[in-house]
Amino acid sequence: MLGIILTGHGGFASGMENAMKQILGEQSQFIAIDFPETSTTALLTSQLEQAVSELDAQQDIVFLTDLLGGTPFRVASTLAMQRQGTEVITGTNLQLLLEMVLERDGLTSEAFRLQALECGHRGLTSLVDELGRCREEKPVEEGI
Repeated sequence: MLGIILTGHGGFASGMENAMKQILGEQSQFIAIDFPETSTTALLTSQLEQAVSELDAQQDIVFLTDLLGGTPFRVASTLAMQRQGTEVITGTNLQLLLEMVLERDGLTSEAFRLQALECGHRGLTSLVDELGRCREEKPVEEGI
């Protein structure tokens, strides 16, 4: 099973993990690592390296991060470039996390990346757009 390491600023990772557990229950091959204000780049690097070593070495790994260009993204990217079968996805939200945790079985890291990007685009919407979509899907029935 593909391993997932979730990381982000403050309590992002642990908060998302708690929400995921509430909805889906405990998940294997999943590690969440926060990057609080009191942490350092060196400490985060060490924590992410440890997480990689804890996951099944035979499987691909995907890093899910919160913010493009942020320290968690940059550290994960550096580690991913040193290891085959590793991807980094940024802009993670709860819908993407839930769907991809459920869909990851049998996926390579590359297939996971492609599917996650589609999921992320699908998951970003608004009430107005969803209401409009509902109206479009229901055909108007003609009266007598």
